[in-house]
Amino acid sequence: MEDWVKMKIENVVLKTKLKDPNKNPDITFKYVDVSGVSNTLFKIDNYAILFGKEAPSRARKLINFQDIIFATVRPTLMRIALVPQELDSEVCSTGYCVLKPNQEKIVPQFLYYSVLTDSFIEKISQLQKGASYPAIRDSDLKNQILYLPPLPEQRKIAHVLSTVLKAIEHQDNLIRTTTELKKALMQKLFKEGTRGEPKKETEIGLVPESWEVVRIGDMYEFTSKPRGLDIGSPIPFIPMDMVPLNELEINKYVLRDQVSSGTYVENGDLLLAKITPSFENGKQGFVSIDKPFAYATTEVIPIKEKEGLSHKFYLYYFLLKDDIRSQLTGKMEGSTGRQRLSKTVLEETLIPKPSLAEQIEIAKLYISFDKKISVCNSKKQTLTALFKTLLHELMTGQRRVHEVEFEVRKTLV
Repeated sequence: MEDWVKMKIENVVLKTKLKDPNKNPDITFKYVDVSGVSNTLFKIDNYAILFGKEAPSRARKLINFQDIIFATVRPTLMRIALVPQELDSEVCSTGYCVLKPNQEKIVPQFLYYSVLTDSFIEKISQLQKGASYPAIRDSDLKNQILYLPPLPEQRKIAHVLSTVLKAIEHQDNLIRTTTELKKALMQKLFKEGTRGEPKKETEIGLVPESWEVVRIGDMYEFTSKPRGLDIGSPIPFIPMDMVPLNELEINKYVLRDQVSSGTYVENGDLLLAKITPSFENGKQGFVSIDKPFAYATTEVIPIKEKEGLSHKFYLYYFLLKDDIRSQLTGKMEGSTGRQRLSKTVLEETLIPKPSLAEQIEIAKLYISFDKKISVCNSKKQTLTALFKTLLHELMTGQRRVHEVEFEVRKTLV
């Protein structure tokens, strides 16, 4: 790092300007509020298009292409973004500090990545003031010291980090698109099936002619402990925090010497969280452990398929439908914050019943979507870990660009 220089941010940025949209009341402008920046992808993912006369009082800071905006309210939330071309000469909230890079001294992307480092955020966190809305001043940000390599190396570092961040964004887009497609298909398949049959009117709306409409309790069984079964000790126990969100399997448990209260479950059971907010959030999954049975939190309902009649994965996806969740949420009982879905209500809920073969077909389609989402999530996690490591090592000079280029290419393949 012999060729790196030490400089305050204020010495590598240019003066910014204010802009009052109210002066042009009938002209539209794009406005970036503090909530408009993603603190996982570190980009502007939302902005409003307003007439000047509609401008909120905080819409006053002019932004230009390649400026960096840094939210000064709750700065540790890291609402930090590089301004894209489409928002050149637009407006952001006064809740941001706008950093306009002097490109003779610093590469915009290098400044952007500098303020994303853990060490930078840690320094900023120590300057926060205020209990309800901890914040920093623009001057606090601009007084921070950076270590700058020569411009050519800044560009190389920025290129490597941008390549990884774009790959993360690509996986994020795939996850979002696949999730949206799965959600749309969920509404379609449970009403139309997979075989293009004519429809008939039923108490739950139109369904294919060959389907029946039955109670969930007619298609599925609710697990109960066999009389006289001795589980022994230690006892496998599944607490609520091991019941997943957006994952099929429950493959973790803890061992307890004794369980004073719990729900008996068997391997392969679908566990449905029944208490708020776990139910509304969609916590559910199949027991997949190395034990034939276990105990789980009392706040789940264990369900199993009836052989030759029903497919457990069909029910799993049916219970994730937005309209079904909403319907069942409306029937929860108990005091606010501790409401529960009763087994009786679940048993009496109507469900469309295709043939077992078609249940399996429908479930397989949803499982294929979930597998794709899982692969993308895994890639995203790997890339995110790589980005954090490279961000620290490259921005502190611990590793030089030529030392990491092969690692980056290998990960992106």
